[in-house]
Amino acid sequence: MANWSDPRTTAAPITRTRTRDMARDEGLRSYMLSVYNYMASGVLLTGIVALLFSWGGASSPAAAVFLQPGPLKYLIMFSPLIFVMVMSFGINRLSTTAAQGLFWAFAAVMGLSMSTIFLRYTGGSIALTFFSTTAAFLALSLYGYTTKKDLTGFGTFLIMGVVGLIVASLLNLFFQSGMLSLVISGVGVLLFAGLTAYDTQRIKNMYYQVAGTDFAGKAVILGALSLYLDFVNMFQFLLSFMGGNRD
Repeated sequence: MANWSDPRTTAAPITRTRTRDMARDEGLRSYMLSVYNYMASGVLLTGIVALLFSWGGASSPAAAVFLQPGPLKYLIMFSPLIFVMVMSFGINRLSTTAAQGLFWAFAAVMGLSMSTIFLRYTGGSIALTFFSTTAAFLALSLYGYTTKKDLTGFGTFLIMGVVGLIVASLLNLFFQSGMLSLVISGVGVLLFAGLTAYDTQRIKNMYYQVAGTDFAGKAVILGALSLYLDFVNMFQFLLSFMGGNRD
């Protein structure tokens, strides 16, 4: 008969449970740190490429491409979308190394596409908007990581909002309404703020599904891509409000 008064009979299971919990928590921290590292490095690469491509102002390569008629500017503008679609829908056919390479290529092409902000806005307003976006992103991502509330239900609403935002933006290409542009920018900031919290929780929950599998490395890239898009879009919409135009 087991001696139920002997603490050794219960200490071992408790110790093993605590060890498993500690290992799981450590794995989650390492996973999320990798996601944030890739995301931050991608944003940094985008910023460097954008700055270098626009260096020289009116005489820069960016001005030569985007301020002149020609198909090249449209190729640069829509190339990031192609990268996102390949990584999102073709991730199962890609190796982890290939996914990483595509992510860096995407970040560089985004830098070419975003170089026009240095032609349109002052450096000071860009820096202020960037740091404001960073502060908001960190707060929202921390909320998404720590909250016990299930944000899954907000995901569908937010994604539908983004689809509506894209449609409104395309329509405004024809109407050229300043008021509609402000509304689109305001709604865009709110939508991608919500998506930052939602995506952070989703990425955190994904860890428990992919931990220990071959897909874990690719999940890190997908997570970094999602947070990168949230950050960059929130930055661009916020810049519409905070950005000071060049004379």
